[in-house]
Amino acid sequence: MMTRNIEIELVDSTPAGGWKVELVERKGLGHPDYIADAASEVSSVSLSKYYLENYDMILHHNVDKALVVGGQSKPRFRGGEVLHPIYIIVAGRATEFVRLGNDRSDRVPVGTLVVEAVKKWISQNFRFLDPERHVVVDYMIRPGSADLVRTFESGLKGGRSPLANDTSVGVGYAPLTALERLVLGVERYLNSREFKERLPEVGEDIKVMGLRVGGEIKLTIAAAMISHLIPDLNHYISVKEELRNAVEDFAANELSRDERLLKYNVEITVNSADVIAGDEERSNVYLTVTGTSAEHGDDGMTGRGNRVNGLITPMRPMSLEATAGKNAVTHVGKIYNVLASKMASRIVSEVPKVKEVYVELLSKIGHPIDEPQMVLVRLMPTERDAFNAVKSDVLGIINEELDRIVGVANEVISGRVMLF
Repeated sequence: MMTRNIEIELVDSTPAGGWKVELVERKGLGHPDYIADAASEVSSVSLSKYYLENYDMILHHNVDKALVVGGQSKPRFRGGEVLHPIYIIVAGRATEFVRLGNDRSDRVPVGTLVVEAVKKWISQNFRFLDPERHVVVDYMIRPGSADLVRTFESGLKGGRSPLANDTSVGVGYAPLTALERLVLGVERYLNSREFKERLPEVGEDIKVMGLRVGGEIKLTIAAAMISHLIPDLNHYISVKEELRNAVEDFAANELSRDERLLKYNVEITVNSADVIAGDEERSNVYLTVTGTSAEHGDDGMTGRGNRVNGLITPMRPMSLEATAGKNAVTHVGKIYNVLASKMASRIVSEVPKVKEVYVELLSKIGHPIDEPQMVLVRLMPTERDAFNAVKSDVLGIINEELDRIVGVANEVISGRVMLF
């Protein structure tokens, strides 16, 4: 086994779940930032699959710069229309011309692949957002810089480990706190097929903000409502109340799975910016035609939303890298964040007497991705005396995951890992 720069440190502090105050956020499926992440990632996956099918390898690309420019709409009870479409542009770098020898080359249909992938994702994930009528999908993708392309290609020769195309940090931690699990679970539940069948009036643009102060949890939920399914203000109010009750039941069920969590009280607020007056004319409520705020003035950008664990956790270590859209072969901005999260999860689940762990991976551009410049593991054992006993097991997991790092690409392309 090769010698790697791995440091394992003892952390003697209170686990995140024991802090007095905790803040957690999730931007859901229909949020403009989530749409931007998805546009970048499905573009990368589409390019990767095309490269594999035609050239037996994933070629150089990074399409991690997508912008969602909000359109304009006029929602109203019982109806509404989109006046100006949402504009999505995917930008980045990709291999367009492939040399085949004998002065022959192929041209990769980069634009077609990207546009079709984004439209397909929209059609599969939204019920009322029509990718042909309500959205314009565009791209601005050019060849990569010569030095980065050479770094990429040199790492694929002679059975070598791919070379990192950036100097970057990946971060992961485990386990999730009760609040983190709850925030993640609530958004997924509200965007589940089961819930949409129960309350079809609720759109896909759902954002959940969680605040815990001691044993008091406050969930603030923004949920776009589908205007043509809501005939009047009273119906809107009833949908809000039913949504709140559903989340209340979901939260009670989630917390009841662990007796230690029964101490938490949960308060839920839905669409707190609503102004509900005596009639529809004087009221201002969260109605949308298509189910996303991107239809009217709310914009999005790749990397501004959830991290690889599906959450925004400002009180925990967090990478600012946009994982979506980066190639899964050499771009450590994606690979190391995925890997750090996997390492942390394995350590907590497989090593006894570890109650919390943080993993940080630092790459070095031009060096093999399985030889990080530094792996920092910060362990919080259940007992201080257990630290030395668990170090060897932790070290084994870190080395195992680094030995298997090239497999991350297949996991990403097949959709087996969460990226945002």
